[in-house]
Amino acid sequence: MRVLSGIQPTGRFHWGNYFGAIQQYIALQTNEQAFYFIADLHALTSVRDRKALQDNTWNAAIDLLALGLNPEHAALFRQSDVPEVTELMWLLMTVTQFSLLEKCHSYKDKIAKGIAADAGLFTYPVLMAADILLYDSDVVPVGADQIQHLEVTRDIAQRFNSIYGGEHLHLPTARVLEEGAKVVGTDGEKMSKSYGNTIEIFEADKPLRKKIMSIKTDSTPMEAPKNPETCSVYTLFKLFATPDQQAALADRYRAGGMGYGEAKQAVYDAAMAYFAPARTRRAELVADPGYVEEVLQAGARKARAKGQEVLQRVRRACGIGCSAG
Repeated sequence: MRVLSGIQPTGRFHWGNYFGAIQQYIALQTNEQAFYFIADLHALTSVRDRKALQDNTWNAAIDLLALGLNPEHAALFRQSDVPEVTELMWLLMTVTQFSLLEKCHSYKDKIAKGIAADAGLFTYPVLMAADILLYDSDVVPVGADQIQHLEVTRDIAQRFNSIYGGEHLHLPTARVLEEGAKVVGTDGEKMSKSYGNTIEIFEADKPLRKKIMSIKTDSTPMEAPKNPETCSVYTLFKLFATPDQQAALADRYRAGGMGYGEAKQAVYDAAMAYFAPARTRRAELVADPGYVEEVLQAGARKARAKGQEVLQRVRRACGIGCSAG
């Protein structure tokens, strides 16, 4: 089974990124082949600052390695280090129907928010399709909000195969982690950079605690019983806690006499313990940038080797770069 997924370097990774996607990367990396890329080309649709993109990309690589991505099992690389993906994107663009892209939620949502509809934003799903199809991907771990793009990928691949008569492109399937796929942010809505409600994985101790203490709660008095199942604080606590720890805090909620500050402190303590090994590993990686770059280059070589194989198959199907006869 070949696994493929990418993540945009539009900012530092937060809890939603981890429990919605990165955790899946780690769990699936010991399959036959795994390709994980930092989607710096995709990020150009929203990040227009050179240094910010470079810093975000570099931090993404370090963070993924710190969180447990093992280059002995999986190829980790920058999307832009595999030029084959942009050629495949163009070949796919020639068979992609305009109406298909108009229906994509990410495009429609951003237009509704008044974001300029440049060509990069509109054709984003085709580049995503190229990312997936370039490696004959079997399984693509994605967040729930990306399922439609995978369906678009399958539609494009099927149309290409139909037009050129053959199974030239392999159809992938999605793998969505239902538990924790939608992580709530500090305001109770889905955790997202665009909402400004994120809690970063590697945030410094004091800012991290401050953010957790700012999580929105209701006005139930301290002495009154509270419902843990409707509380964002408890929902976040469950991400890090064992079943016994969850049950103990739930009992504290229902018994009354506990303020939300105590529950927020429990979230802080649990999160710090959960990510402690990753924080230690990250400090080691920051001190060894040569190793990180070596991992990225090795990952790109492995990705290009597979990508060239698939691209040549697609080029032959189209009649590109082939002699007559």
